[in-house]
Amino acid sequence: MRLFAAVLPPEGVTAELALEVDRLKRLPGADGLRWTGRPGWHLTLAFYGEVAEDLVPELSARLARAARHTDPFELSLRGGGRFGHGRALWTGAAGDVDALRLLAGRAEAAGRKAGLRLEEHRRYQAHLTLARGRGEVDVRPHVELLREFAGRSWRVTELALVRSELPRSGVPGEQPRYEAVGRWVCGASG
Repeated sequence: MRLFAAVLPPEGVTAELALEVDRLKRLPGADGLRWTGRPGWHLTLAFYGEVAEDLVPELSARLARAARHTDPFELSLRGGGRFGHGRALWTGAAGDVDALRLLAGRAEAAGRKAGLRLEEHRRYQAHLTLARGRGEVDVRPHVELLREFAGRSWRVTELALVRSELPRSGVPGEQPRYEAVGRWVCGASG
């Protein structure tokens, strides 16, 4: 299974973001981007890649522990930027980003302790990917518009383990499919 740990924004937050994305899609160059689908919007905490089924129970137990040791915290989606030369357009996070970073570190450690071989550790940058470029795309107008974006805040109360299935049909515009295969309440005892 292709798995990652994530924070999943609630429906009201993604509805608000969808309105902003509609504005972004009207800008010049928007057709040169592959826009991510709203059902797949998430803040990745740790990417695990392909995980053997026999490792999932241990990973799940360790993620449950990570969630228990993290108190709920306030977060919002805000601003944005790009990675590479227009290869990815994203919105960022505001609020208790330190708590989000701590949860990301715990999710990464959970993967390592469960026996997963993860990529080299990088400093966590909270972001939700909105679009990916097909080659180099000038997304500066998109980044400029995103600077003004400030979404409503919500209380992060759970950590999710998400399975992703990449498109296989070859149909242009087909989106990956995401399914939460585990959810753990933050700060829950027991």
